[in-house]
Amino acid sequence: MIRVNDRWDIPWHEGMTVGDVLAACGFTHHYVAVSINGKLVPPVPHASGGPVPHASGGPAQHTQPVADGDHIQVIHIIGGG
Repeated sequence: MIRVNDRWDIPWHEGMTVGDVLAACGFTHHYVAVSINGKLVPPVPHASGGPVPHASGGPAQHTQPVADGDHIQVIHIIGGG
């Protein structure tokens, strides 16, 4: 079982990734920060060499594996003025 934001318990399966967890929780915001067990997961690099935000179901879907029992925190990043 994967615990997400101390709110959801997602069933774990072999080969599960951060992208799978984001999709299972219904995250659709394109800019999120993700940590696994308190360690920040680096953003996915873009083809241009720059970072691309994590995105549920999009090209930036993260392939970082997750283990059974991991605690994941997902925070939407929102800019404003």
